Amino acid sequence: MSFSVWLALLAVCCLGAMSPGPSLAMVVRHTLGGGRGAGIACAWAHAIGIGVYALITLLGLALAMKEAPLLFNGIALIGALYLMWMGWGALNSKGGMQDKLAAGKASSLSEAARDGIAISLFNPKILLFFLALFSQFVMASSTIEGKAIIVLTPLIVDGLWYTIVALLLSHPRLLPKLREKAAIIDKLSGAILILLGLRVIWTLWQGL
Repeated sequence: MSFSVWLALLAVCCLGAMSPGPSLAMVVRHTLGGGRGAGIACAWAHAIGIGVYALITLLGLALAMKEAPLLFNGIALIGALYLMWMGWGALNSKGGMQDKLAAGKASSLSEAARDGIAISLFNPKILLFFLALFSQFVMASSTIEGKAIIVLTPLIVDGLWYTIVALLLSHPRLLPKLREKAAIIDKLSGAILILLGLRVIWTLWQGL
């Protein structure tokens, strides 16, 4: 893979990682609820999910799924329902992360990691992103090293970006102020997840 092609891949991965959406909302939520460690755990678990999508795109499985509408739509529907379930949980949290912390129920690292990987694996928009933009780089290299770079670049970019987000949000001067708004952030993140799930279902319905 030439350096110029890798730079183009890097730019695409950066744009994908930095676009606001449910992934950002989940990292924010766990950073507020469990501190820096939980935020970083959520970030790198999410990155592993991104790496999985990069790998299946590299292997051609993503395109095969797209060519099998029943399979693709089934996975998208399951993902949409899971996102909505997570959103409903956020909307109905008792007073947001603030009350959970007061009760000694801060987000654990395992919970943060679980939600991080789930929000990437069960988000159909990420699969579509890889099909639309990432797949063009799959043929850029035929070597093992080149293919490893193709998989590791989006994984590392995603993990580093959300780690930066977690580090910034967990700053001692900023975190207490954000936790005062934890209930609002919970409701907002829940609404984002539910709206994304509904949008996926609407898109599937329109394609029938």
